[in-house]
Amino acid sequence: MTTRSTTKSPTIVDAFFDFVHSEVSSSVVLLACTVVALVWANSPWADSYFHLLHLKLGLSFGDWSFALSVHHWINDGLMVVFFFVVGLEIKRELVVGHLSSTRQAMLPVVAAAGGMLLPACIYTAFNYGQSGAAGWGIPTATDIAFALGVLALLGSRVPIGLKVYLTAVAIADDIGAVLVIAVFYTSQIAWQGLAVAAVFLALLFLAIGVLRWRTPGILAILVIGVWVGVFASGIHATIAGILIAFLVPVRARIDPQEFLDVARLRLGHLANGQLSRESMIMDREQLDSIEVLHEAVADLRPPSLSLEKYFHPISAFVVLPLFALANAGVALGGDTRELATSPVALGVLLGLVFGKQIGISLFSWLVVRSGGASLPEGVGWGQIFGASCLAGIGFTMALFVSDLAFDDEGLINAAKIGILSASLLSAACGYAVLQWVLPRRVNTG
Repeated sequence: MTTRSTTKSPTIVDAFFDFVHSEVSSSVVLLACTVVALVWANSPWADSYFHLLHLKLGLSFGDWSFALSVHHWINDGLMVVFFFVVGLEIKRELVVGHLSSTRQAMLPVVAAAGGMLLPACIYTAFNYGQSGAAGWGIPTATDIAFALGVLALLGSRVPIGLKVYLTAVAIADDIGAVLVIAVFYTSQIAWQGLAVAAVFLALLFLAIGVLRWRTPGILAILVIGVWVGVFASGIHATIAGILIAFLVPVRARIDPQEFLDVARLRLGHLANGQLSRESMIMDREQLDSIEVLHEAVADLRPPSLSLEKYFHPISAFVVLPLFALANAGVALGGDTRELATSPVALGVLLGLVFGKQIGISLFSWLVVRSGGASLPEGVGWGQIFGASCLAGIGFTMALFVSDLAFDDEGLINAAKIGILSASLLSAACGYAVLQWVLPRRVNTG
Protein backbone atom coordinates (compact mmCIF):
# COMPACT_ATOMS: atom_id res chain seq x y z
CA MET A 1 0.00 0.00 0.00
CA THR A 2 1.36 3.42 -0.85
CA THR A 3 0.95 6.51 1.20
CA ARG A 4 -1.92 8.81 0.49
CA SER A 5 0.34 11.35 -1.21
CA THR A 6 0.72 9.13 -4.29
CA THR A 7 -3.00 8.96 -5.02
CA LYS A 8 -4.68 11.92 -3.35
CA SER A 9 -4.45 15.64 -3.54
CA PRO A 10 -2.17 17.57 -1.13
CA THR A 11 -5.27 18.76 0.72
CA ILE A 12 -6.14 15.20 1.75
CA VAL A 13 -2.52 14.52 2.78
CA ASP A 14 -2.52 17.64 4.93
CA ALA A 15 -5.86 16.68 6.43
CA PHE A 16 -4.57 13.24 7.39
CA PHE A 17 -1.44 14.55 9.10
CA ASP A 18 -3.38 17.34 10.84
CA PHE A 19 -5.76 14.66 12.07
CA VAL A 20 -2.96 12.43 13.40
CA HIS A 21 -1.10 15.28 15.10
CA SER A 22 -4.20 16.65 16.80
CA GLU A 23 -5.21 13.16 17.98
CA VAL A 24 -1.77 12.67 19.50
CA SER A 25 -1.68 15.98 21.36
CA SER A 26 -5.28 15.66 22.53
CA SER A 27 -4.52 12.28 24.09
CA VAL A 28 -2.27 14.05 26.61
CA VAL A 29 -5.12 16.35 27.67
CA LEU A 30 -7.50 13.39 27.76
CA LEU A 31 -5.13 11.45 30.00
CA ALA A 32 -4.72 14.42 32.34
CA CYS A 33 -8.50 14.79 32.72
CA THR A 34 -8.83 11.06 33.38
CA VAL A 35 -6.30 11.30 36.21
CA VAL A 36 -8.05 14.39 37.62
CA ALA A 37 -11.42 12.58 37.56
CA LEU A 38 -10.01 9.52 39.35
CA VAL A 39 -8.21 11.60 41.98
CA TRP A 40 -11.21 13.88 42.52
CA ALA A 41 -13.63 10.95 42.86
CA ASN A 42 -11.42 9.41 45.56
CA SER A 43 -10.46 12.58 47.41
CA PRO A 44 -12.02 14.26 50.46
CA TRP A 45 -13.91 16.40 47.92
CA ALA A 46 -15.52 13.41 46.18
CA ASP A 47 -19.01 14.56 47.20
CA SER A 48 -18.55 17.79 45.23
CA TYR A 49 -17.54 15.77 42.14
CA PHE A 50 -20.66 13.60 42.15
CA HIS A 51 -22.90 16.50 43.20
CA LEU A 52 -21.67 18.52 40.21
CA LEU A 53 -22.36 15.66 37.81
CA HIS A 54 -25.95 15.30 39.07
CA LEU A 55 -26.67 19.03 39.11
CA LYS A 56 -29.71 19.79 36.91
CA LEU A 57 -29.48 22.49 34.24
CA GLY A 58 -32.19 23.45 31.77
CA LEU A 59 -34.87 25.84 30.61
CA SER A 60 -38.36 26.60 31.88
CA PHE A 61 -41.22 28.66 30.49
CA GLY A 62 -44.45 28.75 32.45
CA ASP A 63 -45.50 25.17 33.16
CA TRP A 64 -43.02 23.81 30.62
CA SER A 65 -39.50 22.85 31.67
CA PHE A 66 -36.62 20.86 30.24
CA ALA A 67 -33.62 19.96 32.39
CA LEU A 68 -30.81 17.43 32.30
CA SER A 69 -27.98 16.72 34.70
CA VAL A 70 -24.51 18.06 33.91
CA HIS A 71 -23.48 14.47 33.19
CA HIS A 72 -26.27 14.06 30.64
CA TRP A 73 -25.64 17.46 29.03
CA ILE A 74 -22.06 16.34 28.40
CA ASN A 75 -22.93 12.81 27.21
CA ASP A 76 -26.07 13.69 25.24
CA GLY A 77 -25.27 17.26 24.22
CA LEU A 78 -21.57 18.07 23.94
CA MET A 79 -20.72 14.61 22.63
CA VAL A 80 -22.78 15.43 19.53
CA VAL A 81 -19.78 17.55 18.49
CA PHE A 82 -17.48 14.54 18.90
CA PHE A 83 -19.82 12.33 16.84
CA PHE A 84 -20.12 15.08 14.23
CA VAL A 85 -16.34 15.09 13.80
CA VAL A 86 -16.33 11.28 13.72
CA GLY A 87 -19.01 11.44 11.02
CA LEU A 88 -16.94 13.87 8.96
CA GLU A 89 -13.91 11.58 9.25
CA ILE A 90 -15.96 8.53 8.31
CA LYS A 91 -17.50 10.20 5.27
CA ARG A 92 -14.13 11.52 4.10
CA GLU A 93 -12.65 8.03 4.31
CA LEU A 94 -15.64 6.51 2.52
CA VAL A 95 -15.60 9.07 -0.30
CA VAL A 96 -11.92 9.79 -0.97
CA GLY A 97 -9.89 7.95 1.66
CA HIS A 98 -8.78 4.43 2.54
CA LEU A 99 -12.33 3.11 2.70
CA SER A 100 -13.31 4.54 -0.69
CA SER A 101 -12.72 1.36 -2.71
CA THR A 102 -13.29 -2.30 -1.99
CA ARG A 103 -9.60 -3.16 -2.34
CA GLN A 104 -8.48 -0.33 -0.06
CA ALA A 105 -11.19 -0.91 2.51
CA MET A 106 -10.92 -4.68 2.72
CA LEU A 107 -7.99 -4.91 5.17
CA PRO A 108 -9.09 -2.29 7.75
CA VAL A 109 -12.78 -3.21 7.54
CA VAL A 110 -12.19 -6.95 7.98
CA ALA A 111 -9.64 -6.25 10.75
CA ALA A 112 -12.10 -3.96 12.53
CA ALA A 113 -14.83 -6.60 12.20
CA GLY A 114 -12.59 -9.16 13.89
CA GLY A 115 -11.67 -6.60 16.51
CA MET A 116 -15.34 -6.15 17.37
CA LEU A 117 -16.63 -9.70 17.02
CA LEU A 118 -14.10 -11.52 19.22
CA PRO A 119 -14.24 -9.04 22.16
CA ALA A 120 -18.05 -9.21 22.09
CA CYS A 121 -17.88 -13.02 22.18
CA ILE A 122 -15.39 -13.05 25.07
CA TYR A 123 -17.54 -10.60 27.05
CA THR A 124 -20.67 -12.63 26.38
CA ALA A 125 -18.95 -15.83 27.52
CA PHE A 126 -18.46 -14.22 30.94
CA ASN A 127 -21.86 -12.55 31.19
CA TYR A 128 -24.37 -14.68 29.29
CA GLY A 129 -27.68 -14.79 31.13
CA GLN A 130 -26.46 -12.43 33.86
CA SER A 131 -27.30 -8.83 34.78
CA GLY A 132 -24.33 -7.52 32.83
CA ALA A 133 -25.17 -9.27 29.54
CA ALA A 134 -26.20 -6.02 27.82
CA GLY A 135 -22.63 -4.68 28.03
CA TRP A 136 -21.28 -6.81 25.17
CA GLY A 137 -20.76 -3.68 23.05
CA ILE A 138 -18.37 -2.09 25.56
CA PRO A 139 -15.13 -3.91 24.58
CA THR A 140 -15.76 -3.56 20.84
CA ALA A 141 -14.58 0.07 20.65
CA THR A 142 -11.14 1.59 19.99
CA ASP A 143 -9.97 5.02 21.16
CA ILE A 144 -8.00 6.43 18.25
CA ALA A 145 -6.60 9.41 20.20
CA PHE A 146 -4.87 7.27 22.83
CA ALA A 147 -3.82 4.63 20.30
CA LEU A 148 -2.12 7.20 18.04
CA GLY A 149 -0.70 8.93 21.11
CA VAL A 150 1.15 5.76 22.15
CA LEU A 151 2.24 5.20 18.55
CA ALA A 152 3.72 8.72 18.50
CA LEU A 153 6.05 7.81 21.38
CA LEU A 154 7.99 5.65 18.93
CA GLY A 155 8.67 8.65 16.68
CA SER A 156 9.97 8.28 13.14
CA ARG A 157 10.55 4.54 13.54
CA VAL A 158 6.84 4.04 12.82
CA PRO A 159 6.19 3.65 9.06
CA ILE A 160 3.44 5.76 7.54
CA GLY A 161 1.69 2.59 6.42
CA LEU A 162 1.22 1.48 10.04
CA LYS A 163 -0.24 4.85 11.05
CA VAL A 164 -2.64 4.73 8.11
CA TYR A 165 -3.58 1.12 8.93
CA LEU A 166 -4.32 1.86 12.59
CA THR A 167 -6.26 5.02 11.70
CA ALA A 168 -8.33 3.22 9.06
CA VAL A 169 -9.07 0.31 11.43
CA ALA A 170 -10.15 2.75 14.15
CA ILE A 171 -12.42 4.65 11.76
CA ALA A 172 -13.96 1.39 10.48
CA ASP A 173 -14.37 0.48 14.16
CA ASP A 174 -16.15 3.81 14.69
CA ILE A 175 -18.63 2.91 11.95
CA GLY A 176 -19.35 -0.35 13.71
CA ALA A 177 -19.66 1.36 17.11
CA VAL A 178 -22.16 3.89 15.75
CA LEU A 179 -24.26 1.08 14.27
CA VAL A 180 -24.12 -0.83 17.55
CA ILE A 181 -25.29 2.23 19.49
CA ALA A 182 -28.07 3.04 17.03
CA VAL A 183 -29.38 -0.51 16.62
CA PHE A 184 -28.71 -2.36 19.88
CA TYR A 185 -28.79 0.41 22.49
CA THR A 186 -32.07 1.98 21.44
CA SER A 187 -34.82 0.33 23.50
CA GLN A 188 -37.86 2.00 21.94
CA ILE A 189 -38.34 4.45 19.08
CA ALA A 190 -40.82 7.33 19.26
CA TRP A 191 -41.68 7.80 15.60
CA GLN A 192 -42.98 11.35 16.09
CA GLY A 193 -39.53 12.46 17.25
CA LEU A 194 -37.91 10.63 14.36
CA ALA A 195 -40.28 12.41 11.95
CA VAL A 196 -39.28 15.78 13.40
CA ALA A 197 -35.60 14.88 12.98
CA ALA A 198 -36.24 13.80 9.38
CA VAL A 199 -37.96 17.12 8.55
CA PHE A 200 -35.08 19.15 9.97
CA LEU A 201 -32.54 16.92 8.23
CA ALA A 202 -34.34 17.51 4.92
CA LEU A 203 -34.30 21.26 5.53
CA LEU A 204 -30.62 21.09 6.44
CA PHE A 205 -29.87 19.15 3.26
CA LEU A 206 -31.75 21.79 1.26
CA ALA A 207 -29.87 24.60 2.98
CA ILE A 208 -26.41 23.02 2.65
CA GLY A 209 -26.59 20.99 -0.53
CA VAL A 210 -29.01 22.95 -2.73
CA LEU A 211 -29.22 26.55 -1.57
CA ARG A 212 -25.65 26.57 -0.21
CA TRP A 213 -26.54 28.80 2.72
CA ARG A 214 -23.69 29.77 5.02
CA THR A 215 -25.66 31.79 7.55
CA PRO A 216 -24.59 30.33 10.94
CA GLY A 217 -27.80 31.32 12.74
CA ILE A 218 -30.13 29.50 10.33
CA LEU A 219 -27.91 26.41 10.19
CA ALA A 220 -27.67 26.35 14.01
CA ILE A 221 -31.48 26.38 14.33
CA LEU A 222 -31.77 23.46 11.89
CA VAL A 223 -29.03 21.52 13.70
CA ILE A 224 -30.75 22.04 17.06
CA GLY A 225 -34.00 20.85 15.47
CA VAL A 226 -32.31 17.62 14.34
CA TRP A 227 -30.85 17.07 17.83
CA VAL A 228 -34.21 17.65 19.54
CA GLY A 229 -35.94 15.25 17.15
CA VAL A 230 -33.37 12.48 17.62
CA PHE A 231 -33.37 13.04 21.40
CA ALA A 232 -37.16 12.76 21.50
CA SER A 233 -37.15 9.66 19.29
CA GLY A 234 -35.39 7.51 21.87
CA ILE A 235 -32.32 6.99 19.67
CA HIS A 236 -29.28 8.35 21.44
CA ALA A 237 -29.02 12.06 20.69
CA THR A 238 -25.37 11.87 19.63
CA ILE A 239 -26.41 9.97 16.49
CA ALA A 240 -27.67 13.37 15.31
CA GLY A 241 -24.02 14.38 14.92
CA ILE A 242 -23.38 11.49 12.53
CA LEU A 243 -26.51 12.21 10.48
CA ILE A 244 -25.64 15.90 10.13
CA ALA A 245 -22.03 15.13 9.18
CA PHE A 246 -23.18 12.83 6.39
CA LEU A 247 -25.00 15.78 4.76
CA VAL A 248 -21.79 17.82 4.47
CA PRO A 249 -20.16 17.58 1.01
CA VAL A 250 -16.63 16.18 0.94
CA ARG A 251 -15.63 17.40 -2.51
CA ALA A 252 -15.37 21.00 -3.71
CA ARG A 253 -18.60 22.59 -4.93
CA ILE A 254 -16.89 24.13 -7.96
CA ASP A 255 -14.79 22.55 -10.67
CA PRO A 256 -11.12 23.58 -10.28
CA GLN A 257 -10.88 24.70 -13.90
CA GLU A 258 -13.97 26.86 -13.48
CA PHE A 259 -12.40 28.39 -10.37
CA LEU A 260 -9.17 29.16 -12.26
CA ASP A 261 -11.12 30.77 -15.11
CA VAL A 262 -13.07 32.94 -12.68
CA ALA A 263 -9.92 33.82 -10.72
CA ARG A 264 -7.96 34.85 -13.83
CA LEU A 265 -10.81 36.98 -15.12
CA ARG A 266 -11.52 38.74 -11.83
CA LEU A 267 -7.87 39.16 -10.81
CA GLY A 268 -7.13 40.60 -14.24
CA HIS A 269 -9.98 43.08 -13.78
CA LEU A 270 -8.65 44.11 -10.37
CA ALA A 271 -5.06 44.37 -11.62
CA ASN A 272 -6.14 46.72 -14.43
CA GLY A 273 -8.32 48.86 -12.21
CA GLN A 274 -5.77 50.60 -10.00
CA LEU A 275 -6.93 48.69 -6.94
CA SER A 276 -6.35 50.25 -3.54
CA ARG A 277 -7.86 49.89 -0.09
CA GLU A 278 -9.94 52.98 -0.78
CA SER A 279 -10.91 52.35 -4.41
CA MET A 280 -12.80 49.12 -3.69
CA ILE A 281 -15.13 51.03 -1.39
CA MET A 282 -16.26 53.41 -4.15
CA ASP A 283 -15.83 51.21 -7.22
CA ARG A 284 -18.77 48.83 -7.50
CA GLU A 285 -17.13 46.67 -10.18
CA GLN A 286 -14.04 46.13 -8.02
CA LEU A 287 -16.20 45.19 -5.06
CA ASP A 288 -18.20 42.75 -7.23
CA SER A 289 -14.96 41.09 -8.39
CA ILE A 290 -13.79 40.72 -4.80
CA GLU A 291 -17.12 39.19 -3.80
CA VAL A 292 -17.03 36.75 -6.73
CA LEU A 293 -13.47 35.71 -5.80
CA HIS A 294 -14.50 35.26 -2.18
CA GLU A 295 -17.42 33.01 -3.17
CA ALA A 296 -15.27 31.03 -5.62
CA VAL A 297 -12.60 30.36 -2.98
CA ALA A 298 -15.28 29.28 -0.51
CA ASP A 299 -16.77 26.92 -3.13
CA LEU A 300 -13.36 25.45 -3.97
CA ARG A 301 -12.53 24.51 -0.38
CA PRO A 302 -14.26 21.21 0.50
CA PRO A 303 -16.89 22.01 3.18
CA SER A 304 -16.11 18.81 5.09
CA LEU A 305 -12.44 19.74 5.50
CA SER A 306 -13.31 23.27 6.59
CA LEU A 307 -15.74 22.05 9.25
CA GLU A 308 -13.40 19.29 10.41
CA LYS A 309 -10.55 21.77 10.81
CA TYR A 310 -12.82 24.04 12.86
CA PHE A 311 -14.57 21.46 15.04
CA HIS A 312 -11.80 18.92 15.58
CA PRO A 313 -9.88 21.07 18.11
CA ILE A 314 -13.15 21.78 19.93
CA SER A 315 -13.90 18.07 20.08
CA ALA A 316 -10.36 17.03 21.00
CA PHE A 317 -9.49 19.72 23.52
CA VAL A 318 -12.87 20.68 25.01
CA VAL A 319 -15.54 18.02 24.51
CA LEU A 320 -13.49 14.85 25.09
CA PRO A 321 -11.62 16.19 28.14
CA LEU A 322 -14.95 17.19 29.70
CA PHE A 323 -16.31 13.75 28.82
CA ALA A 324 -13.33 12.08 30.52
CA LEU A 325 -13.74 14.34 33.55
CA ALA A 326 -17.42 13.40 33.82
CA ASN A 327 -17.11 9.67 33.11
CA ALA A 328 -13.72 8.41 34.30
CA GLY A 329 -14.30 9.13 37.99
CA VAL A 330 -14.72 5.81 39.82
CA ALA A 331 -14.93 5.74 43.61
CA LEU A 332 -12.48 3.02 44.63
CA GLY A 333 -13.93 1.89 47.94
CA GLY A 334 -14.08 -1.36 49.87
CA ASP A 335 -15.95 -3.12 47.06
CA THR A 336 -13.29 -2.35 44.43
CA ARG A 337 -11.85 -5.86 44.49
CA GLU A 338 -15.31 -7.34 44.09
CA LEU A 339 -16.06 -5.04 41.17
CA ALA A 340 -12.68 -5.72 39.54
CA THR A 341 -13.26 -9.48 39.61
CA SER A 342 -16.90 -9.30 38.50
CA PRO A 343 -17.97 -10.86 35.18
CA VAL A 344 -18.51 -7.38 33.71
CA ALA A 345 -15.01 -6.13 34.55
CA LEU A 346 -13.34 -9.38 33.47
CA GLY A 347 -15.37 -9.52 30.25
CA VAL A 348 -14.38 -5.97 29.36
CA LEU A 349 -10.73 -6.46 30.37
CA LEU A 350 -10.18 -9.72 28.50
CA GLY A 351 -12.30 -8.59 25.57
CA LEU A 352 -10.23 -5.45 25.02
CA VAL A 353 -6.80 -6.91 25.85
CA PHE A 354 -7.03 -10.32 24.16
CA GLY A 355 -10.10 -9.98 21.96
CA LYS A 356 -8.73 -6.97 20.09
CA GLN A 357 -5.24 -8.48 19.73
CA ILE A 358 -6.41 -11.82 18.40
CA GLY A 359 -9.42 -10.55 16.45
CA ILE A 360 -7.61 -7.83 14.49
CA SER A 361 -4.44 -9.85 13.89
CA LEU A 362 -6.28 -13.04 12.91
CA PHE A 363 -8.79 -11.37 10.59
CA SER A 364 -6.01 -9.28 9.00
CA TRP A 365 -4.03 -12.47 8.35
CA LEU A 366 -7.07 -14.23 6.91
CA VAL A 367 -7.96 -11.47 4.45
CA VAL A 368 -4.33 -11.09 3.30
CA ARG A 369 -3.87 -14.86 3.06
CA SER A 370 -7.03 -15.15 0.95
CA GLY A 371 -5.71 -12.54 -1.49
CA GLY A 372 -8.44 -10.02 -0.69
CA ALA A 373 -5.94 -7.43 0.53
CA SER A 374 -2.25 -6.82 1.09
CA LEU A 375 -0.23 -5.41 3.96
CA PRO A 376 0.74 -1.72 3.81
CA GLU A 377 4.15 -1.04 2.33
CA GLY A 378 6.94 -1.48 4.88
CA VAL A 379 4.64 -3.08 7.47
CA GLY A 380 5.17 -6.60 8.82
CA TRP A 381 3.05 -8.94 10.88
CA GLY A 382 4.81 -8.05 14.10
CA GLN A 383 3.80 -4.43 13.58
CA ILE A 384 0.24 -5.47 12.80
CA PHE A 385 0.12 -7.36 16.10
CA GLY A 386 1.52 -4.33 17.95
CA ALA A 387 -1.14 -2.11 16.39
CA SER A 388 -3.83 -4.64 17.34
CA CYS A 389 -2.64 -4.40 20.94
CA LEU A 390 -3.04 -0.61 20.83
CA ALA A 391 -6.57 -1.08 19.49
CA GLY A 392 -7.41 -2.54 22.90
CA ILE A 393 -7.33 1.00 24.29
CA GLY A 394 -11.10 1.43 24.40
CA PHE A 395 -11.64 4.43 26.67
CA THR A 396 -13.86 7.14 25.09
CA MET A 397 -16.33 5.03 23.11
CA ALA A 398 -16.18 2.17 25.63
CA LEU A 399 -17.05 4.51 28.52
CA PHE A 400 -19.81 5.95 26.37
CA VAL A 401 -21.33 2.54 25.60
CA SER A 402 -21.12 1.45 29.25
CA ASP A 403 -23.31 4.41 30.19
CA LEU A 404 -25.85 3.29 27.57
CA ALA A 405 -25.73 -0.39 28.45
CA PHE A 406 -26.35 -0.14 32.18
CA ASP A 407 -28.56 1.75 34.59
CA ASP A 408 -27.05 0.15 37.68
CA GLU A 409 -24.19 2.21 39.13
CA GLY A 410 -22.34 -0.91 40.28
CA LEU A 411 -22.29 -2.39 36.77
CA ILE A 412 -21.16 0.94 35.31
CA ASN A 413 -18.30 1.18 37.82
CA ALA A 414 -17.28 -2.43 37.14
CA ALA A 415 -17.20 -1.66 33.40
CA LYS A 416 -15.13 1.49 34.03
CA ILE A 417 -12.58 -0.47 36.07
CA GLY A 418 -12.32 -2.99 33.25
CA ILE A 419 -11.99 -0.25 30.61
CA LEU A 420 -9.30 1.71 32.47
CA SER A 421 -7.32 -1.43 33.35
CA ALA A 422 -7.56 -2.81 29.82
CA SER A 423 -6.58 0.50 28.24
CA LEU A 424 -3.48 0.73 30.45
CA LEU A 425 -2.46 -2.88 29.73
CA SER A 426 -3.13 -2.53 26.00
CA ALA A 427 -1.07 0.66 25.79
CA ALA A 428 1.84 -0.95 27.63
CA CYS A 429 1.64 -4.17 25.59
CA GLY A 430 1.35 -2.35 22.26
CA TYR A 431 4.27 -0.07 23.05
CA ALA A 432 6.45 -3.00 24.17
CA VAL A 433 5.68 -5.06 21.05
CA LEU A 434 6.29 -2.18 18.65
CA GLN A 435 9.44 -1.16 20.54
CA TRP A 436 10.70 -4.69 19.90
CA VAL A 437 9.65 -5.19 16.26
CA LEU A 438 10.16 -1.75 14.72
CA PRO A 439 13.52 -1.11 13.03
CA ARG A 440 16.08 0.62 15.23
CA ARG A 441 17.21 2.97 12.51
CA VAL A 442 15.36 6.23 11.90
CA ASN A 443 12.91 5.87 9.05
CA THR A 444 13.45 8.83 6.74
CA GLY A 445 11.00 7.64 4.10
